[in-house]
Amino acid sequence: MRANTLIMIVLAGVFGVLAVVLVNIWLAGQRSAMAQTGVVQGSTVVVAAMPLKFGDALSADKLREVAWPAGAVPAGAFKSTKDLLAGDGAKQALQAIGVNEPILATKITGPGQRATLSAVLGEGMKAVSIRVNDVLGVAGFVFPGDRVDILLTRTARGDDGTDKSFVDVLLQSMKVLAIDQVADESKDSPTVVKSVTLEASTRDAQKLTLAAGAGQLSLALRQAAASKGETTERVTLSDLSGETPADVAARQAELDKKAAADALAEAERKRADDKIAGLAQAVERVGSRLDELGKAKPIPVAVPAPPAKDVVKEVIKYVQPEPPARATVGVFRGVKLETYDVPRQP
Repeated sequence: MRANTLIMIVLAGVFGVLAVVLVNIWLAGQRSAMAQTGVVQGSTVVVAAMPLKFGDALSADKLREVAWPAGAVPAGAFKSTKDLLAGDGAKQALQAIGVNEPILATKITGPGQRATLSAVLGEGMKAVSIRVNDVLGVAGFVFPGDRVDILLTRTARGDDGTDKSFVDVLLQSMKVLAIDQVADESKDSPTVVKSVTLEASTRDAQKLTLAAGAGQLSLALRQAAASKGETTERVTLSDLSGETPADVAARQAELDKKAAADALAEAERKRADDKIAGLAQAVERVGSRLDELGKAKPIPVAVPAPPAKDVVKEVIKYVQPEPPARATVGVFRGVKLETYDVPRQP
């Protein structure tokens, strides 16, 4: 028992020392990783010192440098104000930039360039304007930067010679560059506009130009996060009720048939009501007659008197019995009873 106890004590000590050594190694690794992380914080990025709007010129008092992790610097960012303002001529903001938001090359113009729509167009894209009004322009709630669908409403002559109106979704998820002559995305108050400028490819620009003369264009505002297209179908006047002319005729015939049946049922109901009314009147007349009979006074009738009968009276007379002439007298002599028959005294 003493040897086993000694062995257990030695093993416990060895394991304890090993645990302490492993913990120290782990803590040393954590301190090293933290020190390396602190070294990474040495980079800088130029951010906006105040809110910037579309067309604002950049200057040193509107910018400042902040510390930024070197491995997380956004693409197109500038490390110093000197690098950002380098070049001949001032640079302007192409879109709204908030305070402490990094200034990226895609958000500003080149040196000496003006903030125009041509500067914000994507590669191979065109700017095309369409005319709208307060209704077709979504009541003025479309702003630069929004995405809209373009709807085309037109009327065409069908094979039967009649004019048919329909609506097609011409283009989907079109980016709005400007409303009227305002391209500032920071504008947040609704305004009734007369034209909207969209960013489109060359083919889409051709479609918009042709559609503007073929019918009426209107906008459908999309959800901010919805950029994917969706399957659409042409909508015609028949789709408003979901019926064709044949369906309308069949429904009208069914309605006429139902109206005739309702009229017949109404006539039958009226005859039944008349019969019931006649019966009610008859019952009322019988009830009135019964009430009259109930209110009439009865005629008195003479009833003959019953014949007289002889009355027999029964008289009951009580007679006092005579007392006995003799009486029996008992005399105790000691314990013996002796009786004597003696004459009764009057």
